[in-house]
Amino acid sequence: MAIVGKKFPSVSIDAMSEMGDDLKINVFEEAVSKQSKVLLFWYPKDFTFVCPTELHAFQAALPDFEKRNTIVIGASCDTNEVHFAWLNTAKDNGGIEGVTYPILADTHRHLANILGIVDQDVAYDEEGNESFSGSNVTFRATYLIDETGKVFHESVNDMPVGRNVKEYLRLIDAYAHVQKHGEVCPANWEEGKSAMNANRTGVAEYLSAN
Repeated sequence: MAIVGKKFPSVSIDAMSEMGDDLKINVFEEAVSKQSKVLLFWYPKDFTFVCPTELHAFQAALPDFEKRNTIVIGASCDTNEVHFAWLNTAKDNGGIEGVTYPILADTHRHLANILGIVDQDVAYDEEGNESFSGSNVTFRATYLIDETGKVFHESVNDMPVGRNVKEYLRLIDAYAHVQKHGEVCPANWEEGKSAMNANRTGVAEYLSAN
C-alpha cells in the first residue's frame, strides 16, 4: 500500500536508545514537533547478516543527515531487549555497537502491518481455517517524511538486497530544493546541478542544455 503524498501513520511504538533507555516514539510527531525530516528504515531482524551493514552505514552518514535537518530512526519487529543486546555486541562480532540513533521495537507488528511491509501471507482452507506462510518479519522498507508529516519517498527492498545510503541523501537534497525553489528535479539530479521549471518551456530549456 503506497503512502507517498499522505501523512505518515500517527502511532506510538516502543523503541530502544543506545543507552538502553526504553522509549515510545511516534514518527509522525517526531517530524512535526521537531520540524525535521525523518528517515525511517526497516530491516528484517537483529543478529542477522545484511542488517548490521546497513545500520552501520546509516550511522556513518548520520552527520550528513543531521546537516540536512533529518532524524534517522531504525526499526524491526525485535524486542527492546534484543535491540539492547545487539547494541552491546561489538561490530567485529556482527553487532551494532556504536549506533546512536533510536531503533523501534514493533513487536506486535502494529505499524509494520499498517504499512503493509510484513512478509506474511494468510490462506484459508475450505473449512475457513487459517494457515500462514512467510518469515513474519519486515522487508527493507524506507520512508522519508517531511516537516508536516507527509511521506515524500518510500521504497521496499527484498531481504537479501542492502540499501544505498547516499541515494537517500540525494532524495532529501532534491526534495529540499523543491521546497525552497519551487523547481522540479530531473533524472540523476544532485545538489549543485540544474533543476527546471515544471512547464513546457522549463523542460525544453533543460533538455536543450543537457
